[in-house]
Amino acid sequence: MKKLFIIGIIGCVVLAFTWSGCDSNKGTPVPATEAKKTDGENPSYDPHRGEGKFTKVEVGASLDAAMAEAGYKVYGVKCSSCHKLSEEKLVGPGWKGVTDRHSPEWIMNFITNPDAMIDKDPKVQAQLEICLVRMPNQNLTDEDARAIYEFQRKNDGVK
Repeated sequence: MKKLFIIGIIGCVVLAFTWSGCDSNKGTPVPATEAKKTDGENPSYDPHRGEGKFTKVEVGASLDAAMAEAGYKVYGVKCSSCHKLSEEKLVGPGWKGVTDRHSPEWIMNFITNPDAMIDKDPKVQAQLEICLVRMPNQNLTDEDARAIYEFQRKNDGVK
């Protein structure tokens, strides 16, 4: 019974990705990186900032321990089922080194506005091809997003 359930889930995921990767006009599969081209279509998109309201995030040289603790609590409730704190992929990518790879603005825009980022950001689209699952919108507040970022900094060794 367990195997039948798992096979059914895998079939649904494959079917969902087949439908989401089709060009609605022609019905032919289109790679995710080509489905939503940003060059020429949206010249105002800044892949270093992301797609959202955060344009400048003030980050101190040292860690805000209280904010990092609040971020750890949010991580435990909303993020830990898909993300490990190491480099290892679970459902989504591991968080180790994320603050070295992306700007605070990019990270906070992605976690508060994942749908727009998935549609427009080439890095997110490339990651989607690896992980095969769209990050759901967790409806995080700006304060939650900032706390998560501070927790990510702590996870990356900022003291």
